[in-house]
Amino acid sequence: MSNLDYKVRIELRHELRALQRRIGITAVYVTHDREEALTLADRIAVLDAGRIAQYGTPEEIFHRPASAFVAGFMGADNVLAMTRLADGSLAPVSPATSGEPVTVHFRSDIARVSAGAPRASSGELQFAGTIAQTLYVGQGYRYRVQSDGAQVWAHADAKIDEGAAVSVVVPRDALLVFSRGSALPRGTAAASV
Repeated sequence: MSNLDYKVRIELRHELRALQRRIGITAVYVTHDREEALTLADRIAVLDAGRIAQYGTPEEIFHRPASAFVAGFMGADNVLAMTRLADGSLAPVSPATSGEPVTVHFRSDIARVSAGAPRASSGELQFAGTIAQTLYVGQGYRYRVQSDGAQVWAHADAKIDEGAAVSVVVPRDALLVFSRGSALPRGTAAASV
């Protein structure tokens, strides 16, 4: 369906889903499009290098991905290297911080940008950065924010000029945290939770 225009593609997805239910058949649909998988499936199998990385309902796969790979496939494309402390809180990676090395993944549509420095933490992931790119997406703006060598994507309703100092805020319950072993991924950003 990738060669169809947006409106026809959406209508065809709904028609295929209705047809499959009306006829009562089991169908296997292969796609690289996350939205197609979520809208057409009762069950999804996410494959990684020919192996099933996770199998479950669309809701399970989207909200509780079993691995960093599945999280990325389901749209959690922002990744920060952090440390999970003994009390479960997250801290920036530093030589003075001891704990479990983790990667924190989150979706750009959940991350919010606001002008100015981060405020006192209330259990959210917060970090400072600078607007590197602005894209108007109809329902607001999508921003590429540069922060201490890392780049993340986030949203805001209002337009903020490129080069402006901002803070990025992500609700704690929207963070997907995975162990990362000893290797530190590129793009580490300072953040507080």
